[in-house]
Amino acid sequence: MTCLARPFIFSLLLMLAGLPARWILGSSAEMCQPTEADCGAPQVGAPNEPGMVALMQQEILEGFRQRRIESDFARFQAFARHKLDTTAGGYRGGEVTGICRLGWFDHMLRNVIEAPAEAERFTRSLHESFLKGHEGFDEVLCQAAVKLDLRQREPRRFNPIDSPRAALDQVRRSLIESQAAFAAALEPLSRSEIRLVADSSYSIFTTSANNGHTLPNRSTARTICELIKKMNREKLHDAAAALVPLCDRGLLDQLGEFSTEQTTMVEGASGTILARIATAAGDIVIGGRGANTYQLDAMEGVSAVIDLGGDDVYQEGSVSLARPLLVILDLGGNDTYQGSKPGIQGGALLGVSMLVDVEGDDVYQAKDIAQGSALAGAGILIDYAGDDTYVGLRRVQGHALGGIGVIWDQEGNDRYHAAMWAQGFGNPLGFGVLEDTAGDDTYYCGGLYYDSYPETPGYEGWGQGIGAGLRDVADGGIGVILDGGGDDTYEFDYIAHGGGYWLGLGFARDFGGDDKRLGATRKMYNGGARRERSFQRFSNGFGCHYALGFLIDDAGDDTYGGTIMGLGFAWDCAAAYLMDFGGNDRYEATGGGTQGQGRQAGLGVLFDYDGDDVYLGSGQGLATAQISYHSMPSCGGNFSFVIDYGGTDQYGCRARNNSYNKRGNNGFVIDRPRNGSSTETVGATNKQATPGD
Repeated sequence: MTCLARPFIFSLLLMLAGLPARWILGSSAEMCQPTEADCGAPQVGAPNEPGMVALMQQEILEGFRQRRIESDFARFQAFARHKLDTTAGGYRGGEVTGICRLGWFDHMLRNVIEAPAEAERFTRSLHESFLKGHEGFDEVLCQAAVKLDLRQREPRRFNPIDSPRAALDQVRRSLIESQAAFAAALEPLSRSEIRLVADSSYSIFTTSANNGHTLPNRSTARTICELIKKMNREKLHDAAAALVPLCDRGLLDQLGEFSTEQTTMVEGASGTILARIATAAGDIVIGGRGANTYQLDAMEGVSAVIDLGGDDVYQEGSVSLARPLLVILDLGGNDTYQGSKPGIQGGALLGVSMLVDVEGDDVYQAKDIAQGSALAGAGILIDYAGDDTYVGLRRVQGHALGGIGVIWDQEGNDRYHAAMWAQGFGNPLGFGVLEDTAGDDTYYCGGLYYDSYPETPGYEGWGQGIGAGLRDVADGGIGVILDGGGDDTYEFDYIAHGGGYWLGLGFARDFGGDDKRLGATRKMYNGGARRERSFQRFSNGFGCHYALGFLIDDAGDDTYGGTIMGLGFAWDCAAAYLMDFGGNDRYEATGGGTQGQGRQAGLGVLFDYDGDDVYLGSGQGLATAQISYHSMPSCGGNFSFVIDYGGTDQYGCRARNNSYNKRGNNGFVIDRPRNGSSTETVGATNKQATPGD
């Protein structure tokens, strides 16, 4: 299908569903403008998925009409918009403020019916960009910039690299450009302000915190967030973009052809060292094809390490104000990256970092702010091949607070292990993304810190596609986890997997395979038996406290676990969507508020298209009239939907197939057949009363 034909077909699907084409096509300002090369972009997911989302949207609107509650929902949207209007700006003494509020979040909460189409388009586009190599990665940074309220920039096209000398020249240029841009990013801050961010951020945002939703020293945290906002964030983004050419496979191949008869000595490095090249941004060290060990923090004056092969060991390598730029390019071997300092392994604390590993079964072991993570900076980790293991503690594996954090693994059966704030996590002014393009992968987030809800057991999670603010500090960022295929297993504890918290946006999308979302972690972080009984809260497409969350699964026979408040669950002026586009699926979470429910003025939706599905428990699409957080009728009420197209389905609430069910106050279970005229079933009058009607 050509790139020109796709919008036409999507628009046709929308017309069939009775929706305006702008719901799919959007405005050009929302992302970088496409170029001619985009016509050859790989297409992911089923081509009719935008039409499926349109059907879901129309079912919701028709449900409001059927029950004559359009005015209730209009009040809900007006209430959310009023809350945004009255809390915009700086700190005024209340928990909800406009500090670090992102424009895209503001837009999404003001338009919660249109939001899932934008979420589908955004996650699809982001994944398609990753599939296009280093030029696609530039598109990823371009899209991130727009979502972070930075200027719109055209994606670049780069000249091919045709020699080792040209490759080294590009490394030199990228280092100099990145360092200069980062220096410009700090210019709006005074020396004392820079020192406050450098000296206090790690302790304030990480080591002093043992729960995910807020911090002990909220006053200083607010100050630091305001200083990060004061930075020239455009230049910070430019510093990351300057490093994009270094992940070009052509450039890396040319570096692999580097040869010399000479060797040299570098303090902190053992094994064969072929060269040390001085640049205006620091020295480039080139290691040989055998096993090397790099004590990175002992290698003073070094801004880049290029290793040509061998089973190497990299120790520490902290990126901070003391060394604000570090690039590692490893071209082969089963490598070990280890350390305990913040800002390592493609991590940065007030700096810019990139780690690219071309091949091998690699092991990454770190503590905090590592493995594609940034705190007031930009952190990038790219691993092209191999069965890799990533182990970290907090703020790791595609995390960002005040900047961009990306971890991108292209091939292999990989393992991700973290305790909190990880695996596609965006805190204030942060865009954090984990992209795993292929393989049967396992993701674990939680199992260490006890949860902050004293009435229920369990552990903190805060990962796997979570955008979250910090209560009484600042609004949330954008968190994304994307998996391109394979039979994957996701383990997570509280506040995890495709969710938004405290004025944030979270996205989880898996494009293929039979996936298991287990809910509570099976063992503790250290591998021991759980000390708390299995219990999980907020997961699988949720929004909590003025937030939006999205979980999208494109294909496969999937399992969705958890305990309470999940599977398309919205709480407190929020919206949440779980959208599964194919396969025989099982929805196993059965506790309160699960499976397409809105509470405390929320819109919760679970949408399943095709397949023989099983819904355990009896809470599907149940909406209660009870609201204690806000006054009625001004907040509109609660709105709950389970919408299933196709297959022979089993509902714990005893809804029958091909029936239209009213559930509670403003709730629905809508089951439709899948056939060529499925769009015509929208608004059908076949109804069946079910328990809770």
